[in-house]
Amino acid sequence: MADIFANISKKNKCKLLKILEANTHTFRKNEDITGKLKNENLIGIILSGVVEIIREDYDGNRTLIEELEAGNIFSSKFSSIENVDHTMVVIDEATVILIGYNEIINCDLDKDYYIQFMKNLLAIFMEKLQEKNEHLEILSRRSIRNKLLEYFRVMSKKHGSRFVYLPFNFTDLADYLVIDRCAMSRELKYLKEEGFIEVKGKRITLLYDRR
Repeated sequence: MADIFANISKKNKCKLLKILEANTHTFRKNEDITGKLKNENLIGIILSGVVEIIREDYDGNRTLIEELEAGNIFSSKFSSIENVDHTMVVIDEATVILIGYNEIINCDLDKDYYIQFMKNLLAIFMEKLQEKNEHLEILSRRSIRNKLLEYFRVMSKKHGSRFVYLPFNFTDLADYLVIDRCAMSRELKYLKEEGFIEVKGKRITLLYDRR
């Protein structure tokens, strides 16, 4: 993920955050922070920690929408956290900068660092849009096997390597792919036995043609 403060000096970053009336908040582990952010016209920047955006349906089935780490951003609109079935939960104590959309959009600051900030913000939104499209492409696969293989292909292509390092645990992977954890474990076992992959901890080695 691109750095929203890339090519902005520490001094100008402080100036910018003051002009944009940014607020810094620290949230506790396991804290549900949805209520603090819903219906707020905000952009959040994760400085440290991990936050997950989760969707839970009427039957209690859980889908991991996004896992946000340091350097990532979210918004009340772009991340769909205004939906009643979405929640934001702090996985590891997180420090977050919150900035209002209006403060960003209505800022008439004619400074290089503000222009750079807007360029960085646009680049990040484009990157997040690509990630959402990739997620939809993975979920469009009907079988558990094909969802797993498509996920591995996307991750392998993104990092240019046959080694795929899972960014979360296998339970979260099942939630991300919207599949049953036990059924996923069985399919991973079959893929290993058939010579498609090797698994060592969170590292998946792809042994098949990744095109």
